[in-house]
Order: sequence, then C-alpha cells, then structure tokens
Amino acid sequence: MSTNPNVPYRMQFSVEVPGTPEQVWQAIATAPGLSSWFLPTVLEEREGGALRFEMGEGMGSDGHVTRWDPPRVLAYEEDWATLMGKSPDELSPMTSEFVIESNSGGTCVVRVTTSGFGIGADWEQEWWDDMQRAWMPSFDVLRLYLAGFAGQHATPLEASASHPGDETTLWTLVRDQLGLAEEGQAFELRGSTGTVEGLGDRHALVRLHAPVPGLLTVGVHGADEGEVSVGVRGYLFGPDAATYARDEQPAWQTWLDGLVVPA
Repeated sequence: MSTNPNVPYRMQFSVEVPGTPEQVWQAIATAPGLSSWFLPTVLEEREGGALRFEMGEGMGSDGHVTRWDPPRVLAYEEDWATLMGKSPDELSPMTSEFVIESNSGGTCVVRVTTSGFGIGADWEQEWWDDMQRAWMPSFDVLRLYLAGFAGQHATPLEASASHPGDETTLWTLVRDQLGLAEEGQAFELRGSTGTVEGLGDRHALVRLHAPVPGLLTVGVHGADEGEVSVGVRGYLFGPDAATYARDEQPAWQTWLDGLVVPA
C-alpha cells in the first residue's frame, strides 16, 4: 500500500451533445435539468450555492458550487469524506467541473473533470474506476434528453433491490428477463414500447415511446460485500407521466424484489 498522502485521482472525458450552450447549461447546471437525466438534485444556482444529489432512500451527497459562469462553466465540491464514511482528515472534497464549448452543427462539447485527493490507499483507485464505469452511462441519458426533451422537466420513476451474488450473474438474469439482446431492438413490457438505445455489460438504456415518452435505465452494481444492487430509473415526460410512474413503480419494485439469482 502506498503511504504517500494527497494522492490525486482524476477522471477526465468529453462528450458531444445536441443543443445550444444555453440548452446544455439548463441540463447540467439547474436542479430541474439535472433531475431530468441524472439524479434528483437540489441546487442553488449561484457561486457558493448549496448542492445535494439524492442517491437513494436516506442517502445523498452534499456540496456547494465553487464556480458559476453561465452558460459556460459549472464547478462544485462534494463532501467525499462523509459520502465514503471517512474522516475529513483522510479525504478532501471531490471536485467536478463542466465546461461547455459550442460546436458546429448545432452541438456542444462538454468537458468533464472530476478529481479528489486521498491517502493513497489501495481501495481508492478501484473506487475511481468503479465511479467512471457507473457514471459514464449517465451521459448517454444526457444526449438523449437534449435530443428529445431539452428544457422539459422529468417525472421520476425509481425502484431498486439488493440480492446476494455477483454483478455478472445478476445482470445476465436481468437482461434475459427483460429480453435485452442488442442496441436498436424494439422493447416492450407491460404495454410500454420503446427502443434499446444502449446496452453495456451491466446497464441498459431504453427510449420509451408509449404510452408516455421518456428514458429508462436499468443497471446493477456492487453493494455490500456479497450483495449486488439492481436499479431501475425512469425519466418520464408529458401530461400522463405522473400517472404512469404511479402505476408502474410498484410493478417494477415487485419484479426487482422477486428476482432469484442462480447460486
């Protein structure tokens, strides 16, 4: 194990998304925008403003805005020590910066940098690797949100459950039961129709067409030791979205709770 303090960990990537800088800013720098493709968010839209990402029942990440330069730069810090259950002496805040650059053809490039400093423990690099793997699919949701729902506010649908086992086995079960075979295929479930827009080794992204338009993500990730969490998150739009979410959430929860993972 390394004993060097203040070892930097940094994740950098760029994504091209449709829309004007103002549309992209609305999506990544306002609470309604972030809640419509990422996590339920509370955000005071100013430098120094409070920030909170809701990450499940009783769990969230708190921070504050460190740079506010619309419609170009948003930066914020999150209390990484509290999030990870560590002492503030062990871990400094996690910082994230989004830089929006106008591109030709009606698109923008969003340059994302997230970094943090720790104690050089072995688990830190693995945590950053897992974070990048878990976070990147959200930017596919952002692209679809900006392409089809820019400026609209989503009605959320959320359900999750934990099961003993490993990620690969649980994801194979989920993928097979939902009939997820390849990107571009038609999706149909309980009267809902859509198109599979993304399919990875532990997640899927579906664009819903009817009875309400929206975006649906399904994925698995490691939870406590020996446990794997599987979650469904929907971003639904239109006048019937709230009714659809109310009716469908219990069905999703029952299905997730009832999954039987092979030993």
